[in-house]
Amino acid sequence: MIRLIHAADLHLDAPFAALSTERGSERREEQRSLLERLADLCERTQADLVLLSGDLFDSDRPYYETTQALARTLGAMKARVFIAPGNHDFYSPRSAWASMAWPENVHIFSSAEIESVELPGLGCVVHGAAFTAPYCDQPPLRGFRAPDDGAVHLMVLHGDVDGNGRYGSITSSDIAASGLSYLALGHIHTCSGLQKAGDTYWAYPGCPEGRGFDELGDKGVLSGGVEPGAALMDFVPLCSRRYEILTVDVSRGATPQAALEAALPGDARRDIYRILLTGESGIDGLDLDALEAVAAPRFYSVTLRDQTRVRRDLWSRADEDTLTGLFLRRMRANLDALENGGDRALVEKAVRFGLAALENGEDCCP
Repeated sequence: MIRLIHAADLHLDAPFAALSTERGSERREEQRSLLERLADLCERTQADLVLLSGDLFDSDRPYYETTQALARTLGAMKARVFIAPGNHDFYSPRSAWASMAWPENVHIFSSAEIESVELPGLGCVVHGAAFTAPYCDQPPLRGFRAPDDGAVHLMVLHGDVDGNGRYGSITSSDIAASGLSYLALGHIHTCSGLQKAGDTYWAYPGCPEGRGFDELGDKGVLSGGVEPGAALMDFVPLCSRRYEILTVDVSRGATPQAALEAALPGDARRDIYRILLTGESGIDGLDLDALEAVAAPRFYSVTLRDQTRVRRDLWSRADEDTLTGLFLRRMRANLDALENGGDRALVEKAVRFGLAALENGEDCCP
């Protein structure tokens, strides 16, 4: 079995514009440290091949220090490395892929046409192609068929399965007809897990380091092995920080601060959170500065968004000569007859649902 690491979409030198200037600089440096974790995984698993499926850089003009860090890390690996440039770091005569010397164990695909590299010592062939512009209208896998010669046929590509035609559209039928043992893809930032079309296994590892709140949770790479007719690729988290979204109903505590404190996670000092504040607030709304002071020490970075609604007087229309007024008077009579606090809360919730139905609205508790 050929031991593989499959990674993609590192987006080195991403701006992290949503963070402060200081935090953005720290995050770019942390991205470079991701390379060390990738190298450690390669050493630990004794990988034969590392397949990098594009968008390693966030643009076609990365910082010199970043290209040197990547070249140095890849060159120290004992594995053969294959890179298929993507739409962000497309291959061109002026790109870093073409303008600098890369280690001997690194092969960079440089054409939109599929190129094949034989590795007799491993009994496999690695195929691949590159983006040569920010867009690729040509389906890169269309018409390709690996020979039935007993070798393990692998391919590394940046492309969009059953997706946008501008980014190297790949269909499931193209994959099934390819005759490949494993297709290592990049472009989608969520790990797909191991998939199969026909006899061909394929996967997206997702990005190994989140950059925003559209890339939540653990991020990493795929590691495993491929042999004729079989593949086993496991997700390995490599991210240094996670992006998470937390929803907090501030009306579920004695005060909004108490509700927030009760909902905060215990161990998230390295992570980046967006907290959505929901439920009811007073007429004057929330004191976001005070709430942020409660939350900030618990995270690397946190933003609060006020999505609360103003608390309403449930009984303000009880004196109306309307169906709503009649409903409220009946419910208030039921409430006055109760002694148990829990039952009172249940009746008040029923009143909110009733008002929402009568007023054709949605102003009710979750």
